[in-house]
Amino acid sequence: MQHKTQLTLSFLLSQVLLLVFAEDLECIPGFQQKVFHIEQPSEFTEDQPILNLVFDDCKGNDKLNFEVSNPDFKVEPNGSLVALKNITEAGRALFIHARSAQAEDMAEVVVVGGKDNHGSLKEIFKIEDGSLGILRQKRAIVATAILIPENQRPPFPRVVGRVIDSDGTEGSKFRLSGKGVDQEPKGAFKINENTGEISVTRSLDREAIPTYQLQVEITDVSGKSIEGPVLLDIIVIDQNDNRPIFREGPYVGHVMEGSPTGSTVMRMMAFDADDPGTDNALLRYNILKQTPDKPSPNMFFIDPEKGDIVTVVSPALLDRETMENPKYELIIEAKDMAGLDVGLTGTATATIVIDDKNDHPPEFTKKEFQATVKEGVTGVIVNLTVEDRDDPATGAWRAVYTIINGNPGQSFEIHTNPKTNEGMLSVVKPLDYEISAFHTLLIKVENEDPLVPDIAYGPSSTATVQITVLDVNEGPVFHPDPMTVTKQENSPIGSVVLTVNATDPDTLQHQTIRYSVYKDPAGWLEINPTNGTIFTTAVLDRESPYVHNNVYTALFLAIDSGNPPASGTGTLQITLEDVNDNAPTIYPTLAKVCDDAKDLRVVILGASDKDLHPNTDPFKFELNKQSGPDKVWKIAKINNTHAQVSLLQNLKKANYNIPILVTDSGKPPLTNNTELKVQVCSCKKSKMDCSAADALHISMILILLFSLFSLFCL
Repeated sequence: MQHKTQLTLSFLLSQVLLLVFAEDLECIPGFQQKVFHIEQPSEFTEDQPILNLVFDDCKGNDKLNFEVSNPDFKVEPNGSLVALKNITEAGRALFIHARSAQAEDMAEVVVVGGKDNHGSLKEIFKIEDGSLGILRQKRAIVATAILIPENQRPPFPRVVGRVIDSDGTEGSKFRLSGKGVDQEPKGAFKINENTGEISVTRSLDREAIPTYQLQVEITDVSGKSIEGPVLLDIIVIDQNDNRPIFREGPYVGHVMEGSPTGSTVMRMMAFDADDPGTDNALLRYNILKQTPDKPSPNMFFIDPEKGDIVTVVSPALLDRETMENPKYELIIEAKDMAGLDVGLTGTATATIVIDDKNDHPPEFTKKEFQATVKEGVTGVIVNLTVEDRDDPATGAWRAVYTIINGNPGQSFEIHTNPKTNEGMLSVVKPLDYEISAFHTLLIKVENEDPLVPDIAYGPSSTATVQITVLDVNEGPVFHPDPMTVTKQENSPIGSVVLTVNATDPDTLQHQTIRYSVYKDPAGWLEINPTNGTIFTTAVLDRESPYVHNNVYTALFLAIDSGNPPASGTGTLQITLEDVNDNAPTIYPTLAKVCDDAKDLRVVILGASDKDLHPNTDPFKFELNKQSGPDKVWKIAKINNTHAQVSLLQNLKKANYNIPILVTDSGKPPLTNNTELKVQVCSCKKSKMDCSAADALHISMILILLFSLFSLFCL
């Protein structure tokens, strides 16, 4: 209340000061009084004058027009403010906008005791206490706040107010500065340096800049400031120039079918860039259109103030399965000016999806299904079909099948086809006609999601499947398979390996069986076609490349006398026992040594044997008889598999062949005689030259051959 009193006194003071200097002032366009205070009456009477407003554009008020923020009031051409009907409440303030061909201005009527309906002018424009209508004075400068409606039309510039120099010092000038003058946005305002008239040079946008704070100074002829600066507030008055817009789309809401009346679906909210403290941004919502319009054209209601969309039909009408389309589109309108006809509008589409609940159990299309399958075959044998009225995109529609009887051996499985929702019944373990030619399964179907409490699965949710197994001529079966036997390698040709046994599963057909070789990689075996006796046709060799890990594998066929005949395959695995039939070998067989070597150790020999222990190492290494009168070589055992060959003295460059004997530990043992070639080379500067030795060796051979040739020719 103290603030209101201060505001009123400030404006009265400004009016008094303006009257004091009125004789020296030219006409100022606009309302001659901008703020009025009236007491809230018990009722505003229709056509009864409330107060008188004086507007003067200083040009004769041509095409003068008044607009009142509350549509229940108007201003007569003579300036009288009247009510259009009997009304008890007008809010806390009325705003009157006057516009003529030459000028426009805004006035405020404060209703003392009125309810806070639209907010005071101070709240609307968000002005600090004491900044509106208070005469700012520092010495001789009088600067009252100027109110300018946004979106004014040309011509520009137009005078919007005046500041006063009460002293009127001769030769002094006014100077204006601040945001909107010499700061961005530059040039929006200017001042007549002689008269103090404030002019706006272009249309203003309240949504961009709602207020300007300028500074007024008085300068002498040299431009030096002699008074001020004094603040001059310019307030941009909002116009309804922004339509409501929906910024957060797309708008999609969901409501469960069968929901009770009044269930909230979603909220629509629009934005209006106009002043939120005025009706310019006071929005009201409305549903313009509903598509489809069945089963009711008014399925939903929107709260005009909050924008909440709720259901207004009974739960029975909100049945997804009976709807033409479970998706509704609503055209929502938001209108400012509290929904009055003069308000601006914006629209958006709200999509509402009626979600499914599991209120329909799946039902088999028939009580009994038939299937036929050949014995010994696996895979899908029949597709079970069901009907479900729920939404195919949900667990309320997707089926889950279970075999509840007739599958003790777990020979059958059933899975859901995700596209068709059918139950795919499969054989996963081959069936045997000779054991059972018929099978009967009892199958139930349920949904992934549980049914709603008042719905249950009925008899149609179970079905019977009758399966007929067809007899097939099955191939004979070897017993056992694989067949295993142990034989010694090098067994005589014609030795019996094994007599196989195969039986025909078709016990009711009384068929005969014949045998044959299917795969014998080494060609060692043959089989009697009648009795199944397998015998050797070649010597079995454990060291053969066809033997892996001492095991030789061959395949045999058993063929019945059916039409057409059927066959079965049996595997024979022969484990071969080792015999000492391989003499050991040495490595390497070539070595080099320098003719002046101080270390007379020539080479380390190793020995290997294809046989198995104990027919291999430890090996015995020996030098065979050496030619020549002097023995110059020796061999010494290092371990069970290696020995060291050394010189007893240095030799001349030449090639030497040393006979080496190596013997295994078999019983009886086997010995191998191998020549070790040793090249004695010249070595200079860490380089070994063996060419002379080779040449000498080759020359001696040629001489020997020539001598022999001469003897034969004699």
